[in-house]
Amino acid sequence: MAAHRFATTLTTAVSLIAPFLGLATACSASEGAAAAAAPTLDAASGGVKALPAGDTVGAPGVGDSDFPQDGNGGYDVDHYGLKLSYDPASKRLEGSAAIRARAVQDLTAFDLDLHGLTVSRVTVNGAVAQFGRREDELTVTAPGRIKSGARFDVTVDYAGVPDPVRNYAGLGTYGFIATTDGSFVTCEPNGAKTWFPSNDHPSDKATYDFKITVPEGLTAIANGEMDAQPKTSDGRTTFAWREKHPMATYLATMTTGKFEVRTGTSDLGIPVYAAVDPAFHGSLDNLYTASAKITDYWTTMFGPYPFSSTGGVVDNYSAGYALENQTKPIYGGFTPDTGIIAHELAHQWFGDSVSITRWKDLWLNEGFATYAEWLWSEHRGGQTADALFRSYYANNLDPIWNVPPGRAQRTDLFNGSVYTRGAMTLHAVRREIGDATFFALLKKWTAAHRYGNATTEEFVALAEHMSGKKLDGLFDAWLYQPRRPAPVT
Repeated sequence: MAAHRFATTLTTAVSLIAPFLGLATACSASEGAAAAAAPTLDAASGGVKALPAGDTVGAPGVGDSDFPQDGNGGYDVDHYGLKLSYDPASKRLEGSAAIRARAVQDLTAFDLDLHGLTVSRVTVNGAVAQFGRREDELTVTAPGRIKSGARFDVTVDYAGVPDPVRNYAGLGTYGFIATTDGSFVTCEPNGAKTWFPSNDHPSDKATYDFKITVPEGLTAIANGEMDAQPKTSDGRTTFAWREKHPMATYLATMTTGKFEVRTGTSDLGIPVYAAVDPAFHGSLDNLYTASAKITDYWTTMFGPYPFSSTGGVVDNYSAGYALENQTKPIYGGFTPDTGIIAHELAHQWFGDSVSITRWKDLWLNEGFATYAEWLWSEHRGGQTADALFRSYYANNLDPIWNVPPGRAQRTDLFNGSVYTRGAMTLHAVRREIGDATFFALLKKWTAAHRYGNATTEEFVALAEHMSGKKLDGLFDAWLYQPRRPAPVT
């Protein structure tokens, strides 16, 4: 999935949900400005509208009608510089988040998403700022007005025992999860706030630097590539990682613990980083080889690989799911087969590089990655994509027909329809416009929105433009109607 990619097979997708609120915590200084801007649902539009609070207070939500408390208004983040220290024995995390952002309106106050943890100090452009806490909002009052268009720096110092989101309506646990020897960090849909202050919504992507300190003998793994060799002093080792490509917050990770690591390059020269917990020693070479081979193959199908390295991580935490963390998909407590690896690596194009603008369009991530599983099966001599499509269509009692995948529901965000019927939508388009146009469409889509965000409407428009056909009826039947589309031929 992606806020949370639970492991799927060619025949099964796990239903999930994601409307989560965190716990209120003690805070200091002023909460008044943010409280005045608390959001309310606009019944007419289904969107979020701030209560009157003046035009210099950033909204406490980014404007996603399904997740009105996620993300924040008034600014766009350019970069996160995260200095993090984690002690598995005490489960205590200490952090300093340096956030570089650009104001999109005049600002005297703004919010960051943060769940739990204790904030000790906030600065804005080097000056000490007042701050307050309300549920999962960290409200910052700027020392002076920040002009629209201006870039500004915020530094937040904080510490505590991270509190992941647990068992909400059967979802499982996600966010910062303590393990026996470190941490397992998977954040989809909104778990980044459990370990660093952020604009926690996929519509605001940024670059990242990580400096993670752990006890000597442990490894800290984050997105991107190592920016320096690990340094050990006084029994603790610091790892520096950098993700220079824009990344959604839910794809960030700081997975730590004991790992066996293999590095190298794929046949096409893409750097590969594979790591497994010692309990999965026998899977390291397969994870490395499969990740390299599948990444190379997807470049022939989806266009150039969008990032600077590929690979994967297998940890011993029994999450029961996998998540497409950017550059390093993570598999929680199981050895992934190549179908699951193919799914997670397809997400590097569909979900990671081309990210959704709003959660209701999640099929753009999961339907595409599931269809990639079908393509991988066909490539490996298994069932063809067409055979899989027909087998699913033949089951007229499948509950996916009652759930339109084009409008993911906040109370069942990762319903199997988003995966399977989403993939079937793509195959229906392929059958309608032909292979040549369809595969050219996939490459054009990943190129046109590389490192950005996109919507279903934009995909439909591109498909119609490239095919020269009106496809609104097809997309409506497959994505938006609560019934099985007309028989296929």
